[in-house]
Amino acid sequence: MKTLFIDCNDQLAPVWARVVRPDDPPIDVNRTPFARDELPRVIAGYDVVIDDHSYMPTELVAQCPLLKHIVFLGTGPASYMDVAAINARGIKVHIIKGYGDTAVAEHSIALMVAAARDVARMDRDVRAGTWTPQEGVQLRGKTLGVIGLGGIGREVARIGAGMGMEVIGWNRTRHGDVTVPIVEIDDLLARSDVVSMNLTLGDETRGFLSAERIARMKKGVIFVNTARGALVDEAALLAALSNGHIRHAGLDVFHAEPLKADHPLTKMPNVTLTAHAAFRTLEASMTLLRRAIEIVTSLA
Repeated sequence: MKTLFIDCNDQLAPVWARVVRPDDPPIDVNRTPFARDELPRVIAGYDVVIDDHSYMPTELVAQCPLLKHIVFLGTGPASYMDVAAINARGIKVHIIKGYGDTAVAEHSIALMVAAARDVARMDRDVRAGTWTPQEGVQLRGKTLGVIGLGGIGREVARIGAGMGMEVIGWNRTRHGDVTVPIVEIDDLLARSDVVSMNLTLGDETRGFLSAERIARMKKGVIFVNTARGALVDEAALLAALSNGHIRHAGLDVFHAEPLKADHPLTKMPNVTLTAHAAFRTLEASMTLLRRAIEIVTSLA
């Protein structure tokens, strides 16, 4: 099958060069940015596409009659395409699990610590010539609530426990091998000093952290999201940050990406922002791309 990696950027290109092997099936690589409506032109003639994080609207995918497989580099294609609609057209969407559990979990913890100690705010102030030490929150002994206990959530729980935090969790399904104490979601929100969002986005979880659930969170909570922006009611999140109900948010994901410079989140001092980079480590990227190639190989 003819395959194209549609959006290999400058960061991924050297990683791709490291993981490709001489006996791999031929895969063309596109490194030229393209507008969303140019998608049919870019993938014309290809049976398989590897998609890093490009949007793939169904109406544009419908203009690609040869396309049979989309290999999404990650676990959350629902943020970038209507998976059910694409599947209904006879196109299979493949995801890659477990490649970056540790990388994403470590980033979640990094955002948690940065939020607790106002690291980003003080960095901005010092660079601007203002010396204003901020009083932070000590995390040892605090309660960490992990929403979603897949591979990433379990890693967040493990690291948090190692820091001396009391860890509790909530998951959509029960797993016998989960060692984290499981509580009801309302209990988790009411008890947690820090809430880490680690759910997978789908029809059942979109808007999971609603205005009602945000209202049930402990006042002064720290909220971290490295999963998907659409899991959270954005208007309610902005309101809770504005009135101090949420002390600080550490966010790596957003409803629309890239996040625009004039978005309200960028104006809030009690928000630490990163550029959907939680999974971006060399180790995780190498594993991710290698597994993508192995999927393509299995389709040949």
